[in-house]
Amino acid sequence: MLRAASLRVTAPRLAVLSAVHHQPHAETDVIIGRVRESLGTVSQQAVYDVLRVLTDAGLLRRIQPMGTVARYETRVGDNHHHLVCRSCGVIVDIDCAVGDAPCLTVPDDQGFVIDEAEVIYWGLCPDCSSSRSLP
Repeated sequence: MLRAASLRVTAPRLAVLSAVHHQPHAETDVIIGRVRESLGTVSQQAVYDVLRVLTDAGLLRRIQPMGTVARYETRVGDNHHHLVCRSCGVIVDIDCAVGDAPCLTVPDDQGFVIDEAEVIYWGLCPDCSSSRSLP
């Protein structure tokens, strides 16, 4: 993946990709912890730099639902969306609503060339909704 994106293969890049792959929607602090488990000592700035490079190269996607910290995922190249639990904060992927990215068709694009839409659904996950209905 790194070579295909014309990036050098380095231990920090591999460690970050692995961390995000194994824990989609992870916060930066979680990714830093996993990278340190894998490589030992590594600076926060080095991980931030790798996250930026991998995101710019299209190998990672950065999401930041309102009121939350940035999170990263390896699911790129499609127009999927997210469900966010208002109570516990869990985030899960959801495929685009119907067909071929209908949310990319807007009544008036005002001259923009649209290539991505971000839709975030908010609610309660099954665990949180069932615990709220208990007496």
